[in-house]
Amino acid sequence: QVQLVESGGGLVQAGGSLRLSCAASGRTFSAYTMGWFRQAPGKEREFVAGISWSGRSTSYTDSKKGRYTISRDNAKNTVYLQMSSLKPEDSAVYYCASSASKALLTATFEYPYWGQGTQGTVTS
Repeated sequence: QVQLVESGGGLVQAGGSLRLSCAASGRTFSAYTMGWFRQAPGKEREFVAGISWSGRSTSYTDSKKGRYTISRDNAKNTVYLQMSSLKPEDSAVYYCASSASKALLTATFEYPYWGQGTQGTVTS
């Protein structure tokens, strides 16, 4: 059984930073693409960033480039999302997800495994 557990969310002022972590267990973590998504109240869940199984390739939505950095440590079965220059509109529940593929994927339906999410709130 695949388990993904996010941590690192919290309350931060605009312009600040948060570092999210996602610890994975139950399958060969290093074999698959991992992704971060977020969902704000009343909005659909959206792709934030993805990282290939090796960590050599990453993908971001245009609005996140330069402010968000995804990384992974396969020895620790953990994927990270470093967020900086945060804005109030970045407030959301952030979800970690694991794909069943080595390809960089961006759609929610392409990720069969999900964590419970961690709340990130940015105040103005």
